[in-house]
Amino acid sequence: MSRRRGAHLERAILDAAWDLLTQVGYARLSMEAVAAKASTSRPVIHRRWPTRARLALAAMDHFAPAETAPPDTGSLRTDLLALMEQVAGRTKTVHGEILAGMAAETARDPEAARALRAWLTTATRGRHVTAVVQRAAERGEIPAVQLLPRVATLPMDLIRNEVILYGQPPGKQTIAEMVDSIILPAIHQAAAVA
Repeated sequence: MSRRRGAHLERAILDAAWDLLTQVGYARLSMEAVAAKASTSRPVIHRRWPTRARLALAAMDHFAPAETAPPDTGSLRTDLLALMEQVAGRTKTVHGEILAGMAAETARDPEAARALRAWLTTATRGRHVTAVVQRAAERGEIPAVQLLPRVATLPMDLIRNEVILYGQPPGKQTIAEMVDSIILPAIHQAAAVA
């Protein structure tokens, strides 16, 4: 049997990591178990992903569902509700468990904290929220507005906070409260000063 290299080896490692994440969770994931399952060595894995956190995030990215277009329901409020419900639904999967496990680990592992921060910064750029707000402006619901990055990422930040603090994503009622009392006022405030 020839040695696997490049993309083939990387896929085998990510497959093994994902299988283990879904079976035992992030807290019990080990580089040794991934190496055994992928039929490779721990040093080979460490050359690509120096920490368990980076490997878990790479596996999560590799197996993430394809990104969907932002909802277009015809109104800003219902677009935001639908978007947040989509994101909350995704956090009910192993993705949410991985993020919660990593968040717990960041208190004692600075490298896990750096990896998680870098991943979250990339994952929560607010593209969908910005698109939803731009469509609302095009429909004439609100004035044209350039959202500050903090406002654009606010919906995802709120969901992530719920998952990390309470171990589960917010339900429909909580999402509606977030949209009505936090997100929409922030968007309207941004539109008022634009």
